[in-house]
Amino acid sequence: MTVYTLPELPYDYAALEPHISAKIMELHHDKHHKAYVDGANAALDGLAAARDAGDFGGINKLEKDLAFHLGGHTNHTIFWNNLAGDGGGEPEGELSAAIAEFFGDYAKFQAHFAANATAIQGSGWSVLAWDSLAERLNVFQLFDQQGNVPVGTQPILMLDMWEHAFYLDYLNVKADYVKAFWNIVNWQDAQARFEAARTKTQGLITL
Repeated sequence: MTVYTLPELPYDYAALEPHISAKIMELHHDKHHKAYVDGANAALDGLAAARDAGDFGGINKLEKDLAFHLGGHTNHTIFWNNLAGDGGGEPEGELSAAIAEFFGDYAKFQAHFAANATAIQGSGWSVLAWDSLAERLNVFQLFDQQGNVPVGTQPILMLDMWEHAFYLDYLNVKADYVKAFWNIVNWQDAQARFEAARTKTQGLITL
């Protein structure tokens, strides 16, 4: 049976310093991300056992567990690749043009995304995503690991706003963490995700 596996980081733990410490990256990847992978696999095992036994009394919990842990796994897999030690600056090419089209300009997008991130109540993510229905970029808050995600969206850029992502470095000053994030954004990865999302949109039936 296919199981989820923990991907390797695409860089060393210390590659994002001084913006994100090696200690946080080690804990975040090896402990937190691994827990989501293990949780998703455990939920799959539970669902398989329920099918074999013909006992679906716990299916609501198992489905919620799968959604939460699989969300954590996929979100972090995107997040690691959205970051680079030599990142920062501004997007270029088609992604830059799309940001200007849908947000006015890069500065307005950056302010919107940062405000979105720091305003999250509790745990969650700030997400720049491609909406395949309207064929446009949107920014939205993702609650926990899976809540409030519009159907038909493809994440382009994600920022983890769970406390475990920044507390050792920035304590409760979320704005400083968000400010530091812009120095390590991997815009090349975001551009590749943007191009892939738009390509997949072509030919889809829209409402």
